[in-house]
Amino acid sequence: MAEIKVPELAESITEGTIAQWLKKPGEFVNKGDYVVELETDKVNVEIISDFSGVLKEVRFQEGDNVNVGETIAVVDENGEATGASAQAEPVQEEKAQAPDETVKQPEQNAALQVENNETQRPIASPAARKMAREKGIDLTQIPTVDPLGRVRAQDVSSFNPQQKSVPAPAPKAAVLQESGKPVERIRMTRRRQTIANRLVEVQHTAAMLTTFNEVDMTNVMNLRKKRKDQFFEENDVKLGFMSFFTKAVVAALKKNPLLNAEIQGDEIILKKYYDIGVAVSTNEGLVVPVVRDADRKNFAEIEKDIMDLAGKARNNKLSLQDLQGGSFTITNGGTFGSLLSTPILNGPQVGILGMHAINLRPVAIDAERMENRPMMYIALSYDHRIVDGKEAVTFLKRVKELIEDPESLLFEA
Repeated sequence: MAEIKVPELAESITEGTIAQWLKKPGEFVNKGDYVVELETDKVNVEIISDFSGVLKEVRFQEGDNVNVGETIAVVDENGEATGASAQAEPVQEEKAQAPDETVKQPEQNAALQVENNETQRPIASPAARKMAREKGIDLTQIPTVDPLGRVRAQDVSSFNPQQKSVPAPAPKAAVLQESGKPVERIRMTRRRQTIANRLVEVQHTAAMLTTFNEVDMTNVMNLRKKRKDQFFEENDVKLGFMSFFTKAVVAALKKNPLLNAEIQGDEIILKKYYDIGVAVSTNEGLVVPVVRDADRKNFAEIEKDIMDLAGKARNNKLSLQDLQGGSFTITNGGTFGSLLSTPILNGPQVGILGMHAINLRPVAIDAERMENRPMMYIALSYDHRIVDGKEAVTFLKRVKELIEDPESLLFEA
């Protein structure tokens, strides 16, 4: 008997949740076959079998939590498949094993039918399988434009079940009666549990404080309008606001290094690199993929990284490497219309910048004149244990100055 164990995933991940068994007990599995989909705090991963044989036992059910190194299934390398998986075993050609043709023919037909069923099993990404399972959609009914026939998450999300004969999805949660009122009880996903725990933890362990400022976006908007077509033609990516703020944040961090640090015990770890996390909202919760070495990248490279990471996040294709580390975070609630907020630290980082909606507001140009300008409130939440108010305010003021004079970003080392 051979054991299938939860492999080492990443230093910060010690457990996961069984999302879906891709093989069932009695089925034959080949070495390298995907056996189970595991949902972790950050990404979904598919675990393969290192052995060929019959899946004899699964020790956990879908929804159960499992630890790294724990045995979750057993493979019998000398076993014989049963039922629908018999086709995976070697075919015996000796006539002695078939007493007569009336027995042999049904067996051949059954093997052929099983083979056809296995061939028809769609190729799909873990995200697509998970989404289809939650929606109660049969993957075989979903059309895809992928040249290899692989069903992607976007194929599932855009699929209309009413166009196909698909069984109605099972309810995700029981409707209960509490105090005479209807409620729905829904189990939190592992990612949502992790988000909740980390947000509470950071508020318990950090002396978090937020300072605010506002930015006149006139010059950035004019520059984007003037250069956007040329920028797209040369770089095949749109010029957005995030690259300006990323460059401005890096420049401000260089002047205020304690915001690019973390606390470990009684020591301060000053980071001499600038890996900027960019918060992305997904259907399963907020994730913060990281733009590596942002100080060494130009506007186009930053925009491409952000676009790629955001796409991977929304399609549940982020790797652990995409999410690990980060020295400072930027979050943009303005994409949802937020006017002002106090962002929560992404521990163990000690600083996070919150961007917000751009609205026309009257601004005093001088003692005599007022103009309507496109204004954005920005917020800096910081850990007051190592960052003083003076440094936080100076940082935010520097970001404001650079955004209001975007050409100055070209001269920042």
